[in-house]
Amino acid sequence: MEINSSLSPEERETLGRAVIGIAGAGGLGSNCAMHLVRCGVGKLVIADFDRVSGGNLNRQFFFADQVGRPKVEALGENLRRIVPGVELSLHDLAVDGGNAADLFGHCGIVVEAFDSGAAKQMLIRAMLAAGKTVVAASGLAGWGRSNELKLRRIGGGKLYLVGDAESDVAHSPPFSPRVGIAAAMQANTVIALLLGVEP
Repeated sequence: MEINSSLSPEERETLGRAVIGIAGAGGLGSNCAMHLVRCGVGKLVIADFDRVSGGNLNRQFFFADQVGRPKVEALGENLRRIVPGVELSLHDLAVDGGNAADLFGHCGIVVEAFDSGAAKQMLIRAMLAAGKTVVAASGLAGWGRSNELKLRRIGGGKLYLVGDAESDVAHSPPFSPRVGIAAAMQANTVIALLLGVEP
């Protein structure tokens, strides 16, 4: 099934052979994965230890009948409903400094999609040390102010950061529109990098 007939054969081939890591399968990770699969990315490596809860349904790519299931398992099912042949490497575990390099070692780009600031920093450090390009997010809580969500290239290097770098879930809840915009911006950045365009 060809869902990207508007792309050139070369572009489809580039996306089809790409291997992208996604650390976290919540609001950012699940929605970013959905966009990447719809764009034709051929393989995703996704890791998350959490289970789907009712409180996730306001912003994450899950459904009510999946509550209680491991997020990576439910997400894999949903992604295969879009593209049955997508290759998924799903890991129901917590990502830490000891396993991050092994989990995402074969990925060309890694998407950081964690909630915790400490986990974000751990992953970014580990992946940059391994020579990976990282597309991270910070500052996407609340609603409105969508024009404040920006993409920044940090230090001219391999780190791209989406968000307003300011809003905090401790003060405003994560809400579907801004989380979804940030996840789409992460996916868009990955696609641009894969196709040789500066995001």
